[in-house]
Amino acid sequence: MKILLTGSTGQLGRALLISAPKNIDNNPVQVIETTRSSLDLANSKACFLAVEDYRPDWIINAAAFTSVEDAEKNPDLAFAVNAEAPKVFSEGLLKFGGKLLHLSTDFVFDGKNCFPYSPSDERNPLNIYGKSKAAGEQAIEDLLHPIQQATILRTSWLMGPIGKNFLLTMLKFHEERNEISVVADEIGCPTSTYTLANVCWKLLELQHSKNKNSLKYLHWSDSGITTWYDVALKIGELAQNLGLISQMARVIPIKSIDYPSLVKRPRYSVLNSENTINQLSLNNVHWHFTIENILKSLT
Repeated sequence: MKILLTGSTGQLGRALLISAPKNIDNNPVQVIETTRSSLDLANSKACFLAVEDYRPDWIINAAAFTSVEDAEKNPDLAFAVNAEAPKVFSEGLLKFGGKLLHLSTDFVFDGKNCFPYSPSDERNPLNIYGKSKAAGEQAIEDLLHPIQQATILRTSWLMGPIGKNFLLTMLKFHEERNEISVVADEIGCPTSTYTLANVCWKLLELQHSKNKNSLKYLHWSDSGITTWYDVALKIGELAQNLGLISQMARVIPIKSIDYPSLVKRPRYSVLNSENTINQLSLNNVHWHFTIENILKSLT
């Protein structure tokens, strides 16, 4: 089985490579690693040629333009990477065969729910990043969903031991500062790159070994509901217990309107992962434990 992986040096890409199975249904797994330098997702022609040249059985599109702030300043680039690239991948797969596993985000929703978002809920993004990801989803839905060749897997608050993410930022702040101000009125749930990577591979195994038609939309986050403030507290507590920092900082709760940003973010972005859990026969671990596992990997 030939798999074209985008974003192989990113936080999810690394987790996918580390956890990649040697075989799926007795078929050797060959992962073709691509990075920004070897496959520029802002280059539509390069994206199409990658599908034509490699003829993958699957593309796992783990790369994205993820900086919410920078997307507002560079909307053309955000849409090129997050919307046009998935569209071109879909066009290539439509012509040459193969399936797509596309990673997406809770930011396609507006956060006005008071209960977890289901995969079928209507998209209504608030910012450029969310709008670009929603446009990518729509392109895949139009081109590949009718022939059951794509799964869109949404996740939230992704954290891992490498890259740029909230966990590593808070760990640095706990080490360097006496006080940290963190938003306490945005609700969601962290997701470990380790658990998300496991979901991705389980999904490919299910759809290949059982010849199951593509599941169009799925959600995955770790178990629990929390705020950024509570996550920052837990990171400090765990890091101190593990000896990663000498003393955790004081964490001060603030409102989102007091956070220095011009970007609107969803106030509630909890994802309902129940269908994913049932389809893949997985256990969903509480975010306390997945955060602890990430921190342990740094000791």
